[in-house]
Amino acid sequence: MNQEKPQQALLIIDMINDFKFQNGDMLLQHTIPIIQPIITLKNICKAKGYPIIYINDHYNLWQANYDKIIALCKNEKNIQIIEQIIPEEDDYFLIKPKHSAFYGTALHILLHHLGVNRLAITGIAGNICVLFTANDAYMREYPLWVPENCLASASNDDNQYALTMMKNVLKAQIEPV
Repeated sequence: MNQEKPQQALLIIDMINDFKFQNGDMLLQHTIPIIQPIITLKNICKAKGYPIIYINDHYNLWQANYDKIIALCKNEKNIQIIEQIIPEEDDYFLIKPKHSAFYGTALHILLHHLGVNRLAITGIAGNICVLFTANDAYMREYPLWVPENCLASASNDDNQYALTMMKNVLKAQIEPV
């Protein structure tokens, strides 16, 4: 475990997504503008040596194999997103069974092993999986940064509600990349 300096990790939640569900088209439209800010943040974190951790739905594959999940999810609607946000070889990739990236996953143990003491949380859907992950991170006493331009929900109102909750209740820093 690295305890020489405080270390942040970047969580990228559910960005490999088929968008084939109720309000999926709306979420897709709100997701497109957050791609570039997430990529920018990922590049900044990589340059600083911070771990990049993708946490994604498993789409009933139950395998933490992002190539298989990408193959299953990729379609003509989301190809521009997936091709830009694919995990790199040195990124971590976990699958989650429910909404929170902590529930039923090895995330907390991985963060401890990596010496992480602060989290930047990005992804979709802001009012569900990102909010629930932020809540669980807060309960584990991680200081949080949720860049407002790296979060999307199916509606702008839902997204703003999630950001407000994370700022006011979970004490998250809410500034753009």
